[in-house]
Amino acid sequence: MSASPKNSEALWFKDAILYEVSVRAFYDSNGDGIGDFNGLVQKLDYLEDLGINTLWLLPFYPSPLKDDGYDVTDHYDIHPDYGTLSDFKAFLKEAHSRGIRVITELILNHTSDQHPWFKRARKAKPGSRYREFYVWSDTPNKYAEARLIVQDDESSNWTWDPEAKAYNWHRFYRHQPELNYENPEVQMEMIKVIDFWMKMGVDGFRLPSAPFLFEEEGTSCENLPQTHDFLKRIRAHIDKNYKNRILISEANLWPEDAATYFGDGQECHMNFNYPLMPRLFLGLRTEDSYPIVDILEQTPDTPPNSQWALFLRNHDELGLEMVTEEEKDYLFKAYANDPHTKYNLGIRRRLAPLLNNDRKKIELLHSILLSLPGSPVLYYGDEIGMGDNIYLGDRFGVRTPMQWSMNVNAGFSNANPQKLYLPVITDPIYRYESVNVATQDENPSSLLWWIRQVIAMRKRLSVFGRGDMKFIDSTNSKVLCFLRSYEKQHIILVANLSQFSQVTSLNLTEFKDCDVTEVFSQNRFMNVGDGQYPITIGPYGYYWLQLDTVDKKSKPETSGELPLFATDISWEKVFNSYNEKRQFERKILPPFMKKCRWFGGKAKVISKMGIEKMIPLKVNGQTHYLTLVEVHYVQRLPELYFLPLTFAPADTVIDRVEYHAQSVICRAEIQDEVGFVMDSSYDKSFRDYLFLSMDKKSRVKFDDGVLEFNSSVFNKIILDDEVDSKVLKADQSNTAIIYNDKYFFKFYRKLEREINPDLEIVRFLSENTSFSNSPKYAGSVEFVDSDGSVIVFGLLQEKVENQGEAWSMTTDSVGRFFERVITKAKKEKLPKLINKSSIAFEEAPELIQEFIGRGFYERVVRLGQRTAEMHLALASDQSNPAFAPEQFTANYQRSLYSSLRKLVRDRFNLLESSLSKLNPEVRELAKKVLAMENDVLDCFKEIYEVRIHATKTRIHGDFHLGQVLFTGKDFVIIDFEGEPGFSFSERRLKKNPLKDVAGMMRSFQYAAFGKILLNENYRDRDMEFLESWAEQWQHYVSRFYFGAYLERLGLGKELSYENEVLIRTFLIEKAIYELGYELNGRPDWVAIPLRGIYYHMSRYALAKEDRESKKKAKK
Repeated sequence: MSASPKNSEALWFKDAILYEVSVRAFYDSNGDGIGDFNGLVQKLDYLEDLGINTLWLLPFYPSPLKDDGYDVTDHYDIHPDYGTLSDFKAFLKEAHSRGIRVITELILNHTSDQHPWFKRARKAKPGSRYREFYVWSDTPNKYAEARLIVQDDESSNWTWDPEAKAYNWHRFYRHQPELNYENPEVQMEMIKVIDFWMKMGVDGFRLPSAPFLFEEEGTSCENLPQTHDFLKRIRAHIDKNYKNRILISEANLWPEDAATYFGDGQECHMNFNYPLMPRLFLGLRTEDSYPIVDILEQTPDTPPNSQWALFLRNHDELGLEMVTEEEKDYLFKAYANDPHTKYNLGIRRRLAPLLNNDRKKIELLHSILLSLPGSPVLYYGDEIGMGDNIYLGDRFGVRTPMQWSMNVNAGFSNANPQKLYLPVITDPIYRYESVNVATQDENPSSLLWWIRQVIAMRKRLSVFGRGDMKFIDSTNSKVLCFLRSYEKQHIILVANLSQFSQVTSLNLTEFKDCDVTEVFSQNRFMNVGDGQYPITIGPYGYYWLQLDTVDKKSKPETSGELPLFATDISWEKVFNSYNEKRQFERKILPPFMKKCRWFGGKAKVISKMGIEKMIPLKVNGQTHYLTLVEVHYVQRLPELYFLPLTFAPADTVIDRVEYHAQSVICRAEIQDEVGFVMDSSYDKSFRDYLFLSMDKKSRVKFDDGVLEFNSSVFNKIILDDEVDSKVLKADQSNTAIIYNDKYFFKFYRKLEREINPDLEIVRFLSENTSFSNSPKYAGSVEFVDSDGSVIVFGLLQEKVENQGEAWSMTTDSVGRFFERVITKAKKEKLPKLINKSSIAFEEAPELIQEFIGRGFYERVVRLGQRTAEMHLALASDQSNPAFAPEQFTANYQRSLYSSLRKLVRDRFNLLESSLSKLNPEVRELAKKVLAMENDVLDCFKEIYEVRIHATKTRIHGDFHLGQVLFTGKDFVIIDFEGEPGFSFSERRLKKNPLKDVAGMMRSFQYAAFGKILLNENYRDRDMEFLESWAEQWQHYVSRFYFGAYLERLGLGKELSYENEVLIRTFLIEKAIYELGYELNGRPDWVAIPLRGIYYHMSRYALAKEDRESKKKAKK
């Protein structure tokens, strides 16, 4: 038997391997269907063999169990279901005898509403001693800035108590009233609780939801100074009276805030690293080490006597509060396809189901977890790959009985199965008959054996618990690589986040000529040599490499011919055949899709294309299929594309369809009839059918849903005697059809099972607002699945009579400006730029007024006004959740900064790797911009360092001069699809309207410098001269526009500092985003975003200097 834990080791927790367990879920010793302490004692040998040395017990106190024991009614006893105090003491003794320490939950924040303290408080008079044990109010409006945590179950943090005749405060459920820590008596009572369990021999406490202890008006009631003061008081009390006991904080905060709970070594000994956990899953799914590297770089070092607690999963959902909104959206798509898996702001799944039971992924994440700086925490059952039951509700799905054997009740209990506190897992993949301890114990290749081995290795290498960490430069971002060093131990983790084998080269110049040994196999690898260390690693592979100083002594198709689809089955039945469908998917679809302008996956590695759904329609006797093509990529989320199909016999092609490259999919021989498979969009009878069906509001029912042809209630379709339709030849991401020269129909090519934001916004503006400067909604074609999800095939709008896009109008104006400059400004001194956010025409230098002209100024003003009116309209409906404005929060601001950091890193890395491809002048500018990286990040920090009281609303999302039509007198805003590179759900996220404004202001710069790049007969010697005046043009035109926008919103001409931070941030963000677009697609245009970054950073530097000088003047 192992010795008791060493009391002399104050930093024992740095070498801890923690195992989280729910007493009632582990083992039932008395047959009542509920686990207990005597059952836990019987399984201590299993835990000792597993290799864990610290047990973390979930709440076991008396409780109504409305929140799994976190609603306590007595802090000094054991829930009768789990045993008695004597049973607990016996368990503690047995655990310690095996060298296993015990951590329990100290639930400081709240109690159950059945606790004697609360029963007494609700009867007591306001202001009395007992009443003041809890937080009360006469109004539910107090502490309005505190966020609502359990949004799925509660609508307020206040609940009316009819007996107390007051509102009681709760941060979680209404049955968990918060204790009043402003009351010294409450603090003393909790210290008594600490003494009770510490004297019994408990080794430490986990402090759940530590940031919520105190409340203060005008704050978020989180992370307050009073909380830290009280925790330091607890720490001081424990250090004074008990030896080598610890506190573990649960502070679900960004790294810099969570680290404050170490209190410079005077607060909590350990702290859970919540932001890291979701990024491990994000990095794995995106095959990119950046999310992991980035968050660890943002994580402060711990004090010498402190440690992070690291985990993959626990008893709660996989929390996504500490990720950006875009990352959250991606993680939900990647890991939570079933809506039952979503809970609050997270995903309620165990580890194995979360990773699709992929053994390689499970091992990879554990190898990373066990090698990162901190102490790892395992959740009971994850060592055998236990499944979950997402249909149990709440978080119960991940808290089911431990699976010990294939016997009844998974060997957990001998009770009647119906008596179990929760049912055992019977899912076909994770059923207890196959996933259990006994079965895996007999199989040396099982996950359980692997976990035992890797834990044993980790315990042998003290470097992981106590060493420093340093990232190692790798030439492959799919490979995560870092060094752990402690004393003379140096171990490198190399982890391949990709499903395919990868090659990388590691920069090990610090360890030249060192020997390399793979830790698990003890195989010798190639010597480091001169420091550049090439290595190949298998799919989801990993290495722990130990470095030791060497002892000195010692055939593609090129014909262009269309592929042939030949079959003996009729066109009406051909896709019911597996072989024919598979032939079409493999031989026909890929070459056709890749030549289509609207297909966005050309640059990605495609793993397969498949027909996901076909909706048959009969039109004039011909069968058309509304076909959904699902395109799968290598380790990217699949995409859905729309391709309507029909068969046209050769002798009917000329009469039926418009024949050209994108209308013909392949040659076909259908039952010996020769013809072509065509895109139905180019079949006039099909197009006319769509139009007439929308007018009739037709419904076509299928087994799995309804195809809906809709038209506007407010804007009835006007039919002529005949339907005249034509496909626009413009090469774009959708297919556009004009009907009777009155209506514009957009066939969407890239689809999602979610409302298309274009349709959603156009319909909203048309039917719910008075905004008249966008096309009116006229109709749509939608498929509504039986589960209620919507796929939008097309949108019908009123055709807008126009003189072209605002881009053409603007570049024409730029041309006239340059003509005046060349003619009149050769000898003129370049006016100094006025560094104001908004400028009226009269405030601009006279020369600028003359060259730009009042006529164009008035058009710009009109565009600014229309932009403001669009935003006012989009924010006008408070009752519609999809459009109701939302307030900025501190957490949202912090997540914005995290997104901006990633953008800067990605784009600047791309720029640096592309330097050699740029011409010398642009290369010099690029180097100047690269040197600004830290300044850019400092500028972006303002987005969260300044408390911004702004709103998020629905916005256009891809706003530039090309998205605005000029009618000759006014402007009409079109194309509300949003940024093409984002998913529909990302595009529908609410954002600050100034992002649209920034997009338009950047578009003005593109117009100014694009005119020069297109070089319409400008002389080379005039280029530099024109560029300096182009800077003047974009500077003043942007500020004319912004000034008109602000004035229309009623914000005046002076910009608040908060809005100044927002517009500056969005302008620089947009320019950096453009940089990637141009480097990848139009390298000749890279100078424009580079100039934009340099220009906006120069403005920022001037503004910063001006603020500092004003501060000095005040002093």
